Amino acid sequence: MAEKSEALKIGWNFDNSYARLPEVFFTKTEPTPVSSPKLAIINEPLAASLGLSVQGLQSGEGIGVLAGNRIPEGAEPLAQAYAGHQFGHFTMLGDGRAILLGEQMTPQGERMDIQLKGSGRTPYSRGGDGRAALGPMLREYIISEAMYALGIPTTRSLAVTLTGEAVYRETELPGAVLARVASSHIRVGTFEFASHWGSGQDLRSLADYTLHRHYPDLETDGNRYLSLLGKVIERQAALIAKWQLVGFVHGVMNTDNMAVSGETIDYGPCAFMDAYDPATVFSSIDYQGRYAYGNQPGIAAWNLARFAETLLPLLHAEEDRAVWLAEEAIAEFGGLYQRHWLAGMRAKLGIFNEEPEDLNLVRELLDMMQKHHADYTNTFRAFTLDKPEETAMFGTSQFDRWLKKWKARLGRQREPEAASRQLMRRSNPAVIPRNHRVEEALEAAVQRGDFNVMLRLLDVLAKPYEYTAEQAEYSTLPEPANRPYRTYCGT
Repeated sequence: MAEKSEALKIGWNFDNSYARLPEVFFTKTEPTPVSSPKLAIINEPLAASLGLSVQGLQSGEGIGVLAGNRIPEGAEPLAQAYAGHQFGHFTMLGDGRAILLGEQMTPQGERMDIQLKGSGRTPYSRGGDGRAALGPMLREYIISEAMYALGIPTTRSLAVTLTGEAVYRETELPGAVLARVASSHIRVGTFEFASHWGSGQDLRSLADYTLHRHYPDLETDGNRYLSLLGKVIERQAALIAKWQLVGFVHGVMNTDNMAVSGETIDYGPCAFMDAYDPATVFSSIDYQGRYAYGNQPGIAAWNLARFAETLLPLLHAEEDRAVWLAEEAIAEFGGLYQRHWLAGMRAKLGIFNEEPEDLNLVRELLDMMQKHHADYTNTFRAFTLDKPEETAMFGTSQFDRWLKKWKARLGRQREPEAASRQLMRRSNPAVIPRNHRVEEALEAAVQRGDFNVMLRLLDVLAKPYEYTAEQAEYSTLPEPANRPYRTYCGT
């Protein structure tokens, strides 16, 4: 059993509101201690924003907390119960290798979940060992922090701690625990669990809790549960648009991996697209391409429909009326997503105002990029730097015609060219977590214990819109490969 730890030295300031929900939603569970914990990496700016002492976290006591060997004073560790549609099939799930320590109350008055991932078996482990390997935990650290720097709502990574113990997957690997920070871990799958295994009052309690925690301004609405549905739809439309605008592929958009807060959660087989292709898939288990880059908006809508189904008893006493209200709300997703995405695409092209033909202008560009296997990020980087000659389409008659249309479009707005360039610099990252660079960092850390490669990568990714000379090196493409890049869930 993990030891108790004092809070004052480190700055822990826990509340445990989730633990006050009906007990069906969780099981009180403590992390399983590890033999010889050692800090691999710590996110100092995030720690400071949480009101935590970096020095305290690096102490023996702090590392003990991050590894699951000590329980901070005020924490009430628990494993959350949830269900989910995995690749379209419904199943009972839950935190099989993660434990929520509690909710840190920050100096800014924010409430943030502190969760340990890879911290041992729970009642929901379903035969798993509850542990995590170092590589996948470092991948989540890299990608989640890159997403944060890109301005995309996301869970964040506070630290990765080596356990000193091996985990066994296809081979023996070093074990690790990730300390994850989130505005909450309430998922669409949490509501699915309540709908299938909870009572009507359990469902209402969860919905009321979610409203109070994430959308308190909606609590006094006439039909606050319909307002909750609408707000979650709106948040997800904006989030998925942001994913598409930077070429991010989540890889496993199951309903248990969709947070009702609107944050990106659960970085498993995720990656960023190089050459533009809507059919891009990285996950080794996504055989049918269900979660391909181009399918992500449609899958989000499907997941939200499952969320709406759980809320039907709360939307209206008459089932037919409740279904109608839910369908009307879900029907809004497509238009909301399109508006967010097109607004983002206009910004990527330096366009401030709206014209009816903007969508066709964007679609024509994307079609050319797909045809010529143009790198997604570097194409917009070239436009931002006014170097269209560096794109894969340059020199073709179709691109020449498109370029003239784009220049003419920019000329029809009041803002000067300099303003367009600034807009593009704010909207087009000069650098993303290139897959080969991520793998390079993970190999150095896992195989050689060298974290310097990862630290340099994180430093470059922390300011993706700065267009520094150092970033140019990290924008280069990988050498051609004989087979497509594949990622794995890391369970």
